[in-house]
Amino acid sequence: MADVEIIDDGAAIAVHWPAGGTSRFHAVWLRDNALDEETRSSSNGQRLVTLDAQPKDVRVSSARFHDAKIAVGFQPEGKDVTFPAEWLRTHAYDTSSAPAPGWTAPGTELWDGTLAEAIPGAAHDLIGRDQTALRDWLGAVRRLGFARLTGGPATPGTVLEIAALFGFVRETNYGRLFDVRAEVNPTNLAYTGLGLQAHTDNPYRDPAPTLQILHCIENSADGGDSMVVDGFACAHRLRDEEPAAFDLLSRYCARFEYAGSSGVRLQTRRPMIELAPDGELIGVRFNNRSAAPITDVPYDEMPGYYRAYRRFGELIDSEDMQVAFKLEPGDSFIVDNTRVLHARRGYSGAGNRWLQGCYADKDGLLSTLSTLEN
Repeated sequence: MADVEIIDDGAAIAVHWPAGGTSRFHAVWLRDNALDEETRSSSNGQRLVTLDAQPKDVRVSSARFHDAKIAVGFQPEGKDVTFPAEWLRTHAYDTSSAPAPGWTAPGTELWDGTLAEAIPGAAHDLIGRDQTALRDWLGAVRRLGFARLTGGPATPGTVLEIAALFGFVRETNYGRLFDVRAEVNPTNLAYTGLGLQAHTDNPYRDPAPTLQILHCIENSADGGDSMVVDGFACAHRLRDEEPAAFDLLSRYCARFEYAGSSGVRLQTRRPMIELAPDGELIGVRFNNRSAAPITDVPYDEMPGYYRAYRRFGELIDSEDMQVAFKLEPGDSFIVDNTRVLHARRGYSGAGNRWLQGCYADKDGLLSTLSTLEN
């Protein structure tokens, strides 16, 4: 049994866990997160009361452990609330030290080129009829930021059906879906046979699409292999090798822009390596084709910034960080566009290469995955 005590004259409680360790919870936090039906809707879990409707001088007047739950009494309301002990443990915020900048969320697995030996994937027809297979496939995307589907139909529009398995299409100026094949007078270098450096898509948007799906309809040309790179793993390598370079790319904004088609002019300023205020690594934006002049770096820091930029690009281009694969007609892959960069080797010859792509949002994928897991 956990041991619970009231501390700081009722301003908080301390929970001493049976397996060791103590977690403290403030009275104001406990009251705001009360799980009773007066505070939260039983149908959707949303709060029914605002913070300013709660007493400013809230205190814990009683606390006891019983039947895997912790009952807490609050004054001056005279309100009693019960918390599952495991819920409090899961939501504990009483930590002794902050992690180093660049830390990643629990469950995030970094990878390099060795992932080519076991590329995460599933059979296209299986995830459409088996919820367990869909759960595992979506779980791989959450964990690794990338996964494949094989054996699907080589039919135009299939990419939209894939997105519908977990969420909704993010429509852009490219449409609900877009064709990736060589064009005359292309509005984007993706619509050529040129090789493309590993990049994240649409860094000039705010927010950028968080997922991209590419589906192969035809791939008979020589070359044109797809490649993916874990941008988080590259950022970690940069941090470990050259902390000052990591600091520059995460502290100052780069700029990106796109004006390749009529009526469209998109611009953003965001760091190439984006950290949350508490230092969590939450995004990578890297796309040399769409880079605009960088003007947010002080004069004295600009040479060092460009050295950091160059080194980050070298890590991204490094063969030991890349996973390459050839898409067969009907195959597809999905990337977390905030983390995983994708690339293409150049192609030519008598054959054709035709992919269709679409964008989606990661919140839909994570919502579906959470539903399947729970």
